[in-house]
Amino acid sequence: MTFKSTQAHIVLACALMMGTTGVGLAQSQDEVDAQYAAATELLPPDARAGECYARVFIPGTTKRVANKVLVKEATEKLEVVEARYETVEETVEIQTASEELEIIPAVFETRFETVIVEPEREVQEVVDAVYEETEEKVKIREAYSTWKKGEGPIQRYDEATGEIMCLVNVPAEYKVVSKRVIKVPPRTITKVIPAKTEKVEVKVMVEPPKTRKVTIPAKSRTVEVRKLVAPASVKKIEIPAQYETVYEVKKEAAGKMEWRPILCNTNASPKLIQKLQVALREKGYNPGTIDGVLGGGTMEAIRRYQRAKGIAQGQLTIEVMRELGVDPGASI
Repeated sequence: MTFKSTQAHIVLACALMMGTTGVGLAQSQDEVDAQYAAATELLPPDARAGECYARVFIPGTTKRVANKVLVKEATEKLEVVEARYETVEETVEIQTASEELEIIPAVFETRFETVIVEPEREVQEVVDAVYEETEEKVKIREAYSTWKKGEGPIQRYDEATGEIMCLVNVPAEYKVVSKRVIKVPPRTITKVIPAKTEKVEVKVMVEPPKTRKVTIPAKSRTVEVRKLVAPASVKKIEIPAQYETVYEVKKEAAGKMEWRPILCNTNASPKLIQKLQVALREKGYNPGTIDGVLGGGTMEAIRRYQRAKGIAQGQLTIEVMRELGVDPGASI
């Protein structure tokens, strides 16, 4: 087998591997197959020792094209112009001249009269009892007799002599206590309340009421009158067509396969993979456990990040490392 044939087989194997991992990300299966077929005779250009390369899918580019779309056709509407009025002042008679009888009220004179407003009356008043404080002597102990030792010319000097005992009377004991007693019992007295009088004003008619004829002149008033100046009319209004700008996404260039530097066992380390996993999590792409192992969860997070950013897809490229802010040279 020649060296050129070996290279072709290696490239074809890489392309087949990419087909199992990245074909779902391509725009169409026919495009990817055409790209793989055209690349079987190629190897990474300007490759450097110690680096790994893989063919990855470069997404196609698109552009937004503005299209002016008719939303509403031109039309016309009829608008009613209301009648126009103006306000003028006019003098209007609101009441004709007339006659009426005027009542002249009676004439009264004020006089003062003394009026009993409350007659004389008697009332019974209760006078409370009157008390006084007295002292009373109360016996607290009866008089009694008792023996007491006595003294005489001859005293008891030893057991042979007799003891002197005297029978004495103890008087009764008394205690003075205060006592409240009625001095004057409660009673009622009759009290005369004199009558109450009051001077009041009394109106006395000195001249009776009477009538007289009064002429009432006509009444007029200046009022505001609303007069028609211009009658109502109909006005035709042209309504222009309405357009809306709609943006259409058009493909400028189709996706393609290219050789790009990637991380592999040769130039990757668990520490570098850990930094990559932390950066993915900080960007909102969960790689699973931060264990420094390039497993299925980490690769799925990488693929989602590549699709979102529109960058090369299919492998852990140096480009995605730099996009995530991880230095691919810090692998040792």
